[in-house]
Amino acid sequence: MRFVTSVICTAALAGIASAVPLEGRDCSAQIAAFNLARRSARGVDVSKRSIYPTMPNQLCVLAPEIDREDYVQMNSALVRQDITEGQPGIFMLLDVGVIDITTCQPIEGAMVEVWHPNNVGDYGETFLRGAFPTSSNGIVEFTTIFPGQPADRANHINLAVHVGDSMSTGISHNGQVFFTDKWTKFVGMSEGYSDNTNAKVMNADDPIYTAANSDGYNAVVDIESIGDDWPEGVVGYITVGINPNHLVQ
Repeated sequence: MRFVTSVICTAALAGIASAVPLEGRDCSAQIAAFNLARRSARGVDVSKRSIYPTMPNQLCVLAPEIDREDYVQMNSALVRQDITEGQPGIFMLLDVGVIDITTCQPIEGAMVEVWHPNNVGDYGETFLRGAFPTSSNGIVEFTTIFPGQPADRANHINLAVHVGDSMSTGISHNGQVFFTDKWTKFVGMSEGYSDNTNAKVMNADDPIYTAANSDGYNAVVDIESIGDDWPEGVVGYITVGINPNHLVQ
């Protein structure tokens, strides 16, 4: 079993209306070390759900900011790693790594917010919403489900990255990450998801997907099944690079 991985290196610069791009830089050595540390920490135990090969995208460049959608201000009760809140669906371990693109080093204590719809494409006030700071290795993991097809959009997860370890600190990045059409279609045929009445929107037909993946960015979560029997669950892996010295909000 092998989990394919990729890096999305994104950064937000000062000013909500405009930003000056940073020159792309080769972070291959640092990213390789970051990846090796993750593999070493988890080993090859399938119960730990993660085996990482070398990350293929080793260039950190500025990615476009994406306006927040379906956002609800989170309180302290939503500072948690398990955001499922009883929602049925295909288990997903969402693994988010945060890297400082100015140093190519993992960032400890960056509060990461995530939120997404349930298996029938509905957003809730509290379910499938949560936030938690990255650990000393720059990683935070969320227990959730594979999101269902939302209304009028390609399938995605929303995220925001703060510069500090609380939601009162400034935000350095607002973004959305997506899934391949194949995975969305595959999961969409399973129990519960097949009750979703939202029209299917392909990635290529969603202008926000296009914006998130412009200028060389790859805003697609790499997904791999945990075992041979894929309904056992999946791992979603993404790395977000930020410039912690600049805020977008």
